[in-house]
Amino acid sequence: MKRHGNLFDQVISLDNLRAADETARKGKLRTYGVKVHDKHREEHIQTLHEQLKAGTYKPSPYTTVIIHEPKERVIFRLPYYPDRIVHHAIMNVVAPIWRGLFDRDTYCGLPGRGIQAAADRVKYFLRNQPEDCRYCLKIDIRKFYPSIDHDVLKKLVRWKIKDRRVIALIDDLIDSADGIPIGNHPSIFFALLYFARFIMWLRQDWAKEHGVKLIMIDYADDLVFFASDKKILRRLLADMEDYLARELKLEIKANKQIFPVARTHRDKHGRGVDFLGYVFYLEGTRLRKGIKKNFARAIGNMRRAKKPISEADFLQRCASWWGWCKHSDSKHLIEKLNKTSPYEIKFKR
Repeated sequence: MKRHGNLFDQVISLDNLRAADETARKGKLRTYGVKVHDKHREEHIQTLHEQLKAGTYKPSPYTTVIIHEPKERVIFRLPYYPDRIVHHAIMNVVAPIWRGLFDRDTYCGLPGRGIQAAADRVKYFLRNQPEDCRYCLKIDIRKFYPSIDHDVLKKLVRWKIKDRRVIALIDDLIDSADGIPIGNHPSIFFALLYFARFIMWLRQDWAKEHGVKLIMIDYADDLVFFASDKKILRRLLADMEDYLARELKLEIKANKQIFPVARTHRDKHGRGVDFLGYVFYLEGTRLRKGIKKNFARAIGNMRRAKKPISEADFLQRCASWWGWCKHSDSKHLIEKLNKTSPYEIKFKR
């Protein structure tokens, strides 16, 4: 497999640093870090170029903040300049090299492979290959980001990259925190890279060895597998637990599940696949209960607000939830919410 060298000059070039600055600032124009940087923007870019060229750039210390939705996580934060720019400058060059390693059914953080693309892929399998999707195995990794082993990750970085100076920059990023920090631009690529060889093992070694058709969707550390026989999934689970512990030093959470996939939400002989905010059935897709509750609660709060909100604000606040509804069987939910919304708005699918 080809390894890539002569990358460092591309990473530190002034054109790439300017492009990284343009990308990093998207959606952040009003933030303090961008405003301070813009007072001496070109001077900062030139100084950063010289620091990288001389090898004197070092990552800044992190600050952290805890978020509680959709679940409690520690988010790591760095200054916009120089660190966020450096992250994008590195990934501008190495991300296209790594993308070729990622499986067709690996999602999260890749262009055109967000939540909805992954959800559409699940629907495709359930609708078009129902006999191969009679049973589901659903797993996620225990404390995935904090558990990533630096030595293993560094070996995987060297799988495709051989430029020593670029490797040194990436190693500094990896060693800047335990595991890999949630909130950094490179972190999602590190996570995907960490799983890439595992997915290859599943596709090229395990599936061929056992002579089975492996249907899977990988969204970061959440994975679902489908098969025609639950025995296949039990064998797969046991072998995955061994591989992940031995090769990647990871552990599957105790909430792992193997179950028959229900035909509809009324089918008592199986269950829906709760994944990506949806509950998937062989013949339908519904919203996860928690998302429905949050949507209804938000509309109720807006309806009861002391200060009336405008119709434009109402639509903007509902936009993300409405996005979920458009891609699921939510006709009755939409009709109920229309009756309680502060405006006479008819959501049309």
